[in-house]
Amino acid sequence: MKRKLMIGLISTFCLISCDITSQIPGTTGGSLSTSEIASGLKDALRVGTDSATTKLSGINGFFANAAIKILMPPEAKQVEKTLRNVGMGKVVDNAILSMNRAAEDASKYAGSIFWNAIKQMTIQDAVGILRGGDFAATEYLKKHTTAELTNAFKPVVEKSLETTDATKYWKDVFSVYNKFSSKPVNTDLNTYVTEKALEGIFYEIGLEEQKIRKDPAARVTDILKKVFSKQ
Repeated sequence: MKRKLMIGLISTFCLISCDITSQIPGTTGGSLSTSEIASGLKDALRVGTDSATTKLSGINGFFANAAIKILMPPEAKQVEKTLRNVGMGKVVDNAILSMNRAAEDASKYAGSIFWNAIKQMTIQDAVGILRGGDFAATEYLKKHTTAELTNAFKPVVEKSLETTDATKYWKDVFSVYNKFSSKPVNTDLNTYVTEKALEGIFYEIGLEEQKIRKDPAARVTDILKKVFSKQ
């Protein structure tokens, strides 16, 4: 009985493994193993996240990038317009600069969180990413790291906002604005900057994923070249 059970389990495992392998482009004929696929996808994520976080954590990583630069929240646009109209544009500019500096500072702490998620990737995850859409790897990371990144970023952003006087500038903005308006604006600056920082990071990771998928020159390791050339 035990022998039959063991044979049954082995047969089931083989069927699952063969089914997974048959779904992976380029694995017919033994050119790529499932472990190579997983290794290649982990490399892709490592390269993409390292590149994105290094870029964004530098000075002006956010501030000089028009695509992800953190601006006033939508609900504060009228505040900004009013302040600029009364000659208080410098106060607004200081607040915007400080928000971006906080995002750049927080980005330095994303690497280890991404790497932990990458190490936990299964073969099934790798198959899904390889066969998925253009941003499948980015979506995988977003799903598996957003909660942890948010918890890690918030205290860093809060400290950075205080260090760069963003909280002071923010209070200055609204204290001045409230002199001209009967409807005070109350925005959670820390949460807003944290959310925008994460949006910026995943945007950049998405760009890096596109490079690896579409540009052979971006495949900087042998396993990346081997896996993505089979797409």
